[in-house]
Amino acid sequence: MQADFAVELGPDDETLDFPWVDETGRLQYYDLKRGPDLLGEVEEAQREPALREFLTAINSAPSILETAKCDVWPSTEINPEEEIFGGTHKFGSYVDLLFTSAQSRQDFSRHEDFARRLTGLLGKAPEIPAAAEFLIRRCYYCQSAPALSGFYITFYLFGYGNDEAEAHQQWVIGMKLVENAIRQTAK
Repeated sequence: MQADFAVELGPDDETLDFPWVDETGRLQYYDLKRGPDLLGEVEEAQREPALREFLTAINSAPSILETAKCDVWPSTEINPEEEIFGGTHKFGSYVDLLFTSAQSRQDFSRHEDFARRLTGLLGKAPEIPAAAEFLIRRCYYCQSAPALSGFYITFYLFGYGNDEAEAHQQWVIGMKLVENAIRQTAK
């Protein structure tokens, strides 16, 4: 599995307001850490059992992380740098990860160290047609006034194959590898 991390803290880079609600009010943040029964409200987790398992593990009581947002999608758009995987299809996802500790949320070096150790561990995983990327980004924690500026990590995962089913299967394997790597890195 290919794994890498990057820092995106420029003025035009994505940020997260936490907790969040989309402009239509239809989609919103669910506190799965403190309310695991809310997992039923996350429609992507209902469609994808591997995502549901990942969200359950990351939001479990012993985990140092929790999640804020997620999505999954199939695609046939293969970028030139993805051609090394030899597939015509990919299956992708993202999950926004937050440290549960308020102090850790504001500690950039904690995020960078975590991403570095996580990608190092994933670099030792079996070679499969999948790629994980962890992007450290700015987060505005709006639970208090004024909002506190801190960080979060967007985790992207893509599985590749010669059809959607094969790409999906590689994504499922990748999700389990990342889940296990996060558990080991968090110790």
